[in-house]
Amino acid sequence: MADKPTSGEILGVPYNFERPSIGRMLSSYWQPGEGMLVEKPFGVGYTLNLANWRSWIVVAVAGALLWQQETGASEGTEDVADEPVEVIVDDGDSDD
Repeated sequence: MADKPTSGEILGVPYNFERPSIGRMLSSYWQPGEGMLVEKPFGVGYTLNLANWRSWIVVAVAGALLWQQETGASEGTEDVADEPVEVIVDDGDSDD
């Protein structure tokens, strides 16, 4: 039986299933001179390069959206009162 490769590319998407080391993990998330996205140290696809300033904008926007969702969810549930709701069901059998 042939050995399966532990890293490579499928349809242009990189994968790497080699056991990650601490050095490889740290160096893969901090690559000065590279673009915003770099290959993941373990798994399939890409991850953010924290040495690129655009990655920090993505992290800040994601954090702001998460904060807004969490504060909006907690504020919205306190003000809503349980009010009766009128439901009208039309069964389609009208004599008109």
